[in-house]
Amino acid sequence: MPEFISVTFPNASTELNPIPNASIDPEYLIRYARTLDDYGYNYTLVPYDSSSYDPFTIGATILSATKNIKIIIALRPNTLYPTVAAKALATLSQLGSGRVVVHFIAGGSDAEQAKEGDFLTKDQRYGRLEEYIRILRRAWDSDEPFDWEGQYYQFKQFSNRVRPTAKIEVSVGGSSDEAYRIGGSLGDIFGLWGEPLQETKEQIDRIYAEAAKAGRSDSDRPRIWVTFRPILAETDELAWAKAHRTLDALTTHRANGQGKAPANAPPPQNVGSQRLLDIAARGEVQDRALWYPTVTATNARGASTALVGSPQTITDSLLDYVDLGADLISVRGYDNLNDAIDYGRFVLPKVRQALEERKNEASA
Repeated sequence: MPEFISVTFPNASTELNPIPNASIDPEYLIRYARTLDDYGYNYTLVPYDSSSYDPFTIGATILSATKNIKIIIALRPNTLYPTVAAKALATLSQLGSGRVVVHFIAGGSDAEQAKEGDFLTKDQRYGRLEEYIRILRRAWDSDEPFDWEGQYYQFKQFSNRVRPTAKIEVSVGGSSDEAYRIGGSLGDIFGLWGEPLQETKEQIDRIYAEAAKAGRSDSDRPRIWVTFRPILAETDELAWAKAHRTLDALTTHRANGQGKAPANAPPPQNVGSQRLLDIAARGEVQDRALWYPTVTATNARGASTALVGSPQTITDSLLDYVDLGADLISVRGYDNLNDAIDYGRFVLPKVRQALEERKNEASA
């Protein structure tokens, strides 16, 4: 049975109705987190940006206000020394009775990395990430002080007395060869953006091949996480009308400098965004309902592929990815809170029901 992921929002600002200079609204943050809990989401991603809020503090707030949902802390290795991160994540694990995952961002933009003093090359950033993951695992598992003499980190006799309540799963994302290698060999979860079924299958095969190369069994290889931005309405016709209104708003905000990427932004540097733009150039709609104009409207900054349709169309589309091997499905809308509620009411139950019916039919 797949698990569902949302994304944490600290205030009511959205891509459709941006609130200039919006700050954290504690009441909204807690309401949003509890809504996810109430509607059966399994995880919420707490994202990272060089100019935005601290994910660890937001994560602790979510854990204190919810009962079931797990937090996925987005972490860039350049921002926190690994021994400190090991303790911080283990502290959250204790506070939340084990409801913690860490998602690593090696860094896809030189300019974004430079804002916080990171001037390594892309290959070096992935090399650092590999070392970072190994240090975290050692810090969480080791009963004895240990030394580390690596290429990127060196320390003597580190001792960690802050142990996770449960295993902290490590998530890696990306579409480059190094991302596949590190995620396939070391990750518990591998995150992909929503691409057409054929391209998604090719990526999953690459990840599994790297896992096998590292000596991992089928039962031990990473779980696959795929992300979409569904545009949902009562019927397919109404959903497409809503999709075009959404696109108009995204295009207008970008032209006015309020979008995720300025109108004159250079082409994205990371392979994942480049792949999305290349696919967008092939046509607006792929497979059942995978819609790509939202990709070009945002310059493929972050997860941006939409699934458009009625609850049944969205459900059928998500089941296609489950059949490919997706274990975790991220659904994040453009009207953040209302979309999260709609998915929780009309999509998540339908996907789960369909899979339960398949299971019953298979065992009959």
